[in-house]
Amino acid sequence: MVEQLSECEGDCFLLTPNRSMNWRGNIRIWLAAVLLSLVISTGMLLAGAWPVLPFAGLELTALAAAFYYTSRQCQRREVLTFAPELIRLEKGLTQKEREWELPRRHTRVWQDMPRHPWTPPKLHLQFRGEEISLAPFLNIDDTKELVAILERHGLRVEKRRRPEKRWF
Repeated sequence: MVEQLSECEGDCFLLTPNRSMNWRGNIRIWLAAVLLSLVISTGMLLAGAWPVLPFAGLELTALAAAFYYTSRQCQRREVLTFAPELIRLEKGLTQKEREWELPRRHTRVWQDMPRHPWTPPKLHLQFRGEEISLAPFLNIDDTKELVAILERHGLRVEKRRRPEKRWF
């Protein structure tokens, strides 16, 4: 998602991944999976297939870990600020972990075009050989919106195609 922030100096934009469900919703779905697994495992236990129980426990543990990891990654945030002479990018999960200040005049914006039409393009800020990924978690529509914002603030977005990786 791309949201404009009003409580900062200059034009600020908050970039976050789309979250379809909050943590409580994830817990409810996991508990429903536990209940369903418990019913099925109990039936299998009564039928004499007791080895199903440890595997059901492993499956539910893996599902809980996947829910936690996904929910944690959906907490990522990037704040993009346009000042008259600078572009500031701040990244982090629950707090600011990294920050870059780039001169507006000498910063290039690259848009890596995807090989598949359903894949969103990836954006990068480049200054003095350092290439910084810009909101890789955005979907196609949000990436288009961010490109429009970058162009509206006087940055030219250059498109490029990365060479395909060969596995042989």
